[in-house]
Amino acid sequence: MNFWDQKFSVDGYKYGTAPNAFLAAQVARFPPAADILVPGDGEGRNGTWLAQQGHRVVSMDGSAVGLEKARALADRLGVKIQTIRGDLANWTPVPASADIVALTFVHLPPTIRRDALRRLAAALRPGGCFVLEAFHPRQMGYSSGGPKEEEMLYTLSMLRDDLGDLLTEVEAWEGEVVLDEGPGHQGPAYVTRWVGQRSAAV
Repeated sequence: MNFWDQKFSVDGYKYGTAPNAFLAAQVARFPPAADILVPGDGEGRNGTWLAQQGHRVVSMDGSAVGLEKARALADRLGVKIQTIRGDLANWTPVPASADIVALTFVHLPPTIRRDALRRLAAALRPGGCFVLEAFHPRQMGYSSGGPKEEEMLYTLSMLRDDLGDLLTEVEAWEGEVVLDEGPGHQGPAYVTRWVGQRSAAV
């Protein structure tokens, strides 16, 4: 049983069943019935909510336990999601298969981060958006969640270096928020929020 299988093998949902607030605020950018890829969707709170909004969702995660709970949540809510188990260290989505890639608190070690993010960005169709929220290095001073290794936390400059030649930045922000996402994310936090868009040119 891997780290996340252990995390998710508890009663209830570690990060709740409501969507991430930043992701929910971005849906006005999404086309109707969009194809949305949600890597690291864990127990499915974001993927199932997006499916409730009428989108076609692929929830990808490395945890079989998390994906089982995601499917159970989708069934309970009366929506359909496709689930894929994979490791972001080497998993490659179908190029140009998604209108949106939504990455919420998915923290990767620097040895694989840039390559993984670029493979995910390549899944976007022309005009598609990459929506990301992650903990900033200043989160090390907070107790509301996230990795305890600073090298796994994200800054805007890091994202610009990783993705700036592939996507046009349309929204970027770093700062303090108050999280209310199940028992796993509670209280003041310091986050990085970023939206990039693939060129509409074919």
